[in-house]
Amino acid sequence: MRVGTFVLAAQFPGQGQGEALHRAVRTAEVAEEAGLDAVWLAEHHFVPYGVCPSAVTLAALLLGRTRRLRVGTAVSVLPSVHPVALGEQAALLHLVSGGRFTLGVGRGGPWVDLEVFGAGLEAYEKGFPESLDLLLRWLTEPRVDAAGERFAFREVPVVPRPDELIGGAASPEVVVACTSPKSVRLAAERGLPMLLGMHCGDEEKAEMVAAWARCAREAGRDPDEVARIGGCHVSAGVAQLADRTADAAESLVKAMPGWLKQGLDAHVTVDGRHRAMRDPVAYTELLCGLHPVGTPRLAADRLAATAERTGITRFALLAEGSGDLADTEENVQRLGAEVLPLLV
Repeated sequence: MRVGTFVLAAQFPGQGQGEALHRAVRTAEVAEEAGLDAVWLAEHHFVPYGVCPSAVTLAALLLGRTRRLRVGTAVSVLPSVHPVALGEQAALLHLVSGGRFTLGVGRGGPWVDLEVFGAGLEAYEKGFPESLDLLLRWLTEPRVDAAGERFAFREVPVVPRPDELIGGAASPEVVVACTSPKSVRLAAERGLPMLLGMHCGDEEKAEMVAAWARCAREAGRDPDEVARIGGCHVSAGVAQLADRTADAAESLVKAMPGWLKQGLDAHVTVDGRHRAMRDPVAYTELLCGLHPVGTPRLAADRLAATAERTGITRFALLAEGSGDLADTEENVQRLGAEVLPLLV
């Protein structure tokens, strides 16, 4: 069982953006001290839902602040960036960190980001496979050219080459955020593990894992490879610990709806389409019921149950749901000291 923490750098009502980013950095530092496996960094633009606009930049800082912790992006939004630029950054972090960097990528949403960065709606609706394939080529080949619909350029050398890491993996791990059958198939065909969102329950995640394995086999992948890569899927969730389960849930229900409403309401679509947002209170209560929110014993039992039902043994758990720095630090510390030993 590999348990990490999921960092959104959430800006709660009444907080400044710097305060949210400071809490994000401290979460990672405490996660290493507590013995957690990894920290996963979200990326958002122009909204208080999360105030980190570049997960790879924050990852670079945290890789320098830590010595053992794996640092991943959850996710870098691929339609908004050039895949070669992202590939160069990933290769750099892979090499200088000794292989501790994981690149999580996703399609993002139809947000105004696409207008600001010049990508356009087409990059979101149709361009993700082309971007992903170019990124993967950059991370695995010595020289790369492109002749696609969105990207076309002459052959250039890959510098730095990620396969020059001495004694480590030939390239950084890549995971794909999956929210639909189409993205599940895309990840499976490329032989990439999935990152599954916190809004999904065990049943839905188990169905996606089974679909991924089926699609991977249909794509001609070896059964041993399917089993190996399938063991690397990541389940996102929420963790809040207290001596009484009711107290853990209460701390989230008091704090998260205000952040969710403020953050989700701030999203603006690029083309003016209507987007129905979740009810903040109902969503918080849903998360409390799905994830390790309660006593350390209950938290361990829920993680073990998810692993048994889905086959996923790798977790990215949001620990900042109370919005309070001291509480977040204590939450992460208790995950390491009181939950991890119950999962051995």
